[in-house]
Amino acid sequence: MLCPFCKESNLAVVDSRDAEGGEATRRRRECEECGRRFTTYERAEGIDLKVLKKDGTKELFNRDKIKKGLIKATWKRPVSVAEIEALVSEVESKLRDKGLSELKSWEIGNLVINRLKKLDALGYLLFATVYRDFESLEDFKEEITKLEK
Repeated sequence: MLCPFCKESNLAVVDSRDAEGGEATRRRRECEECGRRFTTYERAEGIDLKVLKKDGTKELFNRDKIKKGLIKATWKRPVSVAEIEALVSEVESKLRDKGLSELKSWEIGNLVINRLKKLDALGYLLFATVYRDFESLEDFKEEITKLEK
């Protein structure tokens, strides 16, 4: 592993602890060259999950893709990175618990969107505009009406 700041490989682990309910290990590292600190997470690699996309293509499950989408949807919202990370971990755990090696993209999207709705309604609406492919103002109105109920 290289330091993200100076790209040197001389690193020391300062602190380690369980994270994400024991599904990951959080390590605080310090670069012995530049002295800066950063955090890494280690997760056990399990069965590779494949995602079947709407267009029929397949790709490997990528938790960072979900995380980036959630960060965009909750930008300037009162949602912390830790809450987003917990949501992504919960979704990934649910997917792995199914014991399947291939999942449909809409299954993943539904898990994400349902949890986001509970976390932040406006973030949910922003995420839904892309995920549910809103095309008109009527689509927004319908979704807002559902949220208000």
